[in-house]
Amino acid sequence: MNIKKHAAIFAAVACVAGQAQAADWSDTFIGYRYGTQFREPNNNNDVTKNILQFTHASGYSIGQNFVNLDVFKSDSNDPASGDGSTGATEAYLTYRGQLYLGKIFDRDLSFGPVKDIALTAGFDLNTKNTKFAPAKRLLVIGPTLKFDVMGTIGVPGFLDFSLYYGREWNHCGLGKPACPTENIVFDPQWILAAAWGIPFQTGPVPFVFKGFINYLSEKGPDYAGVPTSAETLMRTALMIDVGQMASWKKNTVLVGLGYELWRNKFGNQYTKSGATKPGIDTDALMFQAEFHF
Repeated sequence: MNIKKHAAIFAAVACVAGQAQAADWSDTFIGYRYGTQFREPNNNNDVTKNILQFTHASGYSIGQNFVNLDVFKSDSNDPASGDGSTGATEAYLTYRGQLYLGKIFDRDLSFGPVKDIALTAGFDLNTKNTKFAPAKRLLVIGPTLKFDVMGTIGVPGFLDFSLYYGREWNHCGLGKPACPTENIVFDPQWILAAAWGIPFQTGPVPFVFKGFINYLSEKGPDYAGVPTSAETLMRTALMIDVGQMASWKKNTVLVGLGYELWRNKFGNQYTKSGATKPGIDTDALMFQAEFHF
């Protein structure tokens, strides 16, 4: 299966579908994150990263689209291939498209706090200029429960819970004996995912609590035949709407603190000898800023 081809087809279909419908809402921003406590598998050092982010989300009558591109620039503790004095650069692209089943079938699928059920599909694409040279290609599909969320200040927020079937393709450039298998197709996995954005206000200060958490099941043996482990990734942030406080338009300039938790990063846990790998768990505080337009 040509993963790049299928991902491109999926993106094109989603783009056409989105353009065929008038957008009911949209939100696009450029963001910046900075932290000094990031970790990388098989690396004993904390890594400082500067992260540029581009995010677009929009909704139309029967669905919505979400696109996020993160570009990570590491310090020399996470070196680029061939130059130990220069930090690596990584790009990670995520796309998720949703179709609201209640809207499509003209039926009320709401129950309790759930306002609708969606079918979500998408992909992740990754590249990084380290010696490992990862090239992640992940396809996901599954149902999403969309919750009816209203912030304390009468502004709607969102909360989604999803269960995905996922399949990952990837690459290891270390060669033998570290990676007897250069290009790998991992076993299918289940992914539990939640994403949220909750606006609220404390006194005169408007806040947004936002983020996501993914739990990914094991995905079979890795490049060296070592079993992978279940993986948890959470990124969350408490942001202040400084644009609103400065009497600008709401949700234009957000500044705050973020936190990344990552356990068994990329499904790593043990070496071939059974020892626990270093660098597989991250607890990183971040400064974050977003400029919406």
